Amino acid sequence: MSFTFSNENLLKIEALKKRYPSPKALTLPCLWMVEYQEGYISMDAIEEIAIHTDTPPMEVYRVATFYTMFHLEPQDKRTVQVCKTLSCKLCGSDEILAHLNKKDLNIVHAECLGSCGTAPVMQIDDVNYENLTIENVDEILKALK
Repeated sequence: MSFTFSNENLLKIEALKKRYPSPKALTLPCLWMVEYQEGYISMDAIEEIAIHTDTPPMEVYRVATFYTMFHLEPQDKRTVQVCKTLSCKLCGSDEILAHLNKKDLNIVHAECLGSCGTAPVMQIDDVNYENLTIENVDEILKALK
């Protein structure tokens, strides 16, 4: 199974090349394009990104595996990222995690979701949910079904 960028994404890549100092800087934007286009990043997609960014495929793979928001396999369940940093822990993220672990979800412990002032925080489908309690976590999940 081979991967190709959509025509829309190819146009985006060409436009971005003009804004960045080198093609290698397009690695993250290209990973996002694949994630949104396919729902995950296949090895074929990594090789295609490598061509467009003039970067060895292993470098693209290293970037894709460093960040928790990229998936290297299709996801059969909703993915919920929960911040595990100190601010969130102090505000109750461990209780939120314990509660979420009882649900049928892919739980990812994110290093930081960038919202320390509204901890604890979780992210679903690129949307941050802040000031979490067990009650509002259940409300959020119910609304997303």
